[in-house]
Amino acid sequence: MDFYYSPRGSGCRTVIMVAKALGLELNKKLMNTLDGDQLKPEFVKLNPQHTIPTLVDNGFSIWESRAIAVYLVEKYGKDDSLFPKDPKKQALVNQRLYFDMGTLYESFAKYYYPLFHTGKPGTDEDFKKIESSFEYLNIFLEGQDYVAGDHLTVADIAILSSVSTFDAFDFDLSKYSNVAKWYANAKKVTPGWDENWNGVLELKAVFDARPTLLKMDLYNMSGSPSTRAVMMTAKAVGVEFNSVQVNTFVGEQLKPWFVKINPQHTIPTLVDNGFVIWETRAIVVYLVEQYGKDDSLYPKDPQKQALINQRLYFDMGTLYDGIAKYFFPLLRTGKPGTEENLEKLNAAFDLLNTFLDGQDYVAGNELSVADIVILATVSTTEMVDFDLRKFPNVHRWYKNAQKVTPGWDENLERILSAKKFLAENLIEKL
Repeated sequence: MDFYYSPRGSGCRTVIMVAKALGLELNKKLMNTLDGDQLKPEFVKLNPQHTIPTLVDNGFSIWESRAIAVYLVEKYGKDDSLFPKDPKKQALVNQRLYFDMGTLYESFAKYYYPLFHTGKPGTDEDFKKIESSFEYLNIFLEGQDYVAGDHLTVADIAILSSVSTFDAFDFDLSKYSNVAKWYANAKKVTPGWDENWNGVLELKAVFDARPTLLKMDLYNMSGSPSTRAVMMTAKAVGVEFNSVQVNTFVGEQLKPWFVKINPQHTIPTLVDNGFVIWETRAIVVYLVEQYGKDDSLYPKDPQKQALINQRLYFDMGTLYDGIAKYFFPLLRTGKPGTEENLEKLNAAFDLLNTFLDGQDYVAGNELSVADIVILATVSTTEMVDFDLRKFPNVHRWYKNAQKVTPGWDENLERILSAKKFLAENLIEKL
C-alpha cells in the first residue's frame, strides 16, 4: 500500500495510527504541499482532488483520512472493534467522525491556518468556535472513557489527532475536564501515539520558524509562465519566499481570503511583510529594486530602464498575449486557437527576432528582468509543437538565456511537469 502523506497533517496522522492499530505497514511517500507536490500530474491522476492523505491499495485509490481509516478497518481488521458493524454503534462512530471534520478540526483550521497567510491567527469569533467545539466534545464525554461507545474506535483516533494538534498550539484543555481525562487515557491506549506527537511537533516547528525564515509569501500556480518569471528573478537576486499554491482551475483565487489580499484575484501575488503587489512584471522589478545587490537587472539609467520597460510591455501585450490566445485554449478544449491567433503569435516572434538582431540580450548588453520574463514566456513553447528555429535570433538568444539565467533548471522542470499534465489531458479529451 502506497500512502501519500505529510507527518504534519492531522488526517495523515489519523491514518498512521489506525494502520498501527491494525498491524499494517504503509509504504510512505512524503508530499511537500508547500512546493506543490500535490499538483504534479502523476499525483492528480491518482487523486483529482489533489489532497493528502491518499492511499493506493493494489490500484484502488482512496482519499479523505476518515474514509481511509474506515476502509483499512473493514478490509484488514481482525475484528470490527475499531468500526463496529452494529448499525447503532457504527452510526455513533460516524457522527463523531463528521463532528471531527466539520466542527472540531474545522475550528482549528479557521483560527490557526491564517498564520500561514498573514502571520496572525483568526478572529475572536473564530476562537469562540474552538471553545464551542470543545464544549460539545466535553458533553459527549460525560461519563465516558471513549468518544463513541465503551472502547477505542477510529473516532477516538481521529479526534485524538485533532486534539493533540490543539495541545501543541497551547490551547488550554484543562478547562474541559472530560476532554482532559479522555486525552490522558487516549495517549496511553492508542497505537502510534509517539509518531503522531512527533508529527504535531513538526507542524508547530514550521509555524514557530515561519516569521524569521519566510517573510515573503508568493501566491502562485507553479506551472504558469508568470510564476516561473518571478521565481527565476527571485533566484537571481537571492531571495526566498513561502510558495502558496492557488489552483485557479478550481477557483481558489476567488475565495474570500485571497480576494482580501488581492481584489483583482490574479496570480502571482507577492506579500512582503504586509506589502502586497501583483502583476508579474511589477513584482520582478520590485524584487530587483528592493533586494538586488546592484541595478544590473533593472538599471537606474533612464534610457536603459525605458528599453527594459518597453520589452516588458511588449511581452505582456504582444508576445505573452500571443502565447495565451493560441496555446492556452488547449487547457480548456484540447485544441489550440485559430489560424488568426497563430499568425499573431508568429508576428510577435518576428518582432522579437528583430529586437535580437545582433543582440545577445533583449534589452541592452547584459541580462535584465526583460530577458527573464521573456524567457519564461518563450520557454512555454517547450510544452507544445512550436519550432523556434524559424526565428534564428530568438533561437540563438534562447539557448544562451538558458545558460545564464539563474533558476532555469527549476523553470524547465515545471514546464515538463505541465507538459506531461497537458499531454495526459489531451489524450483523455481526444
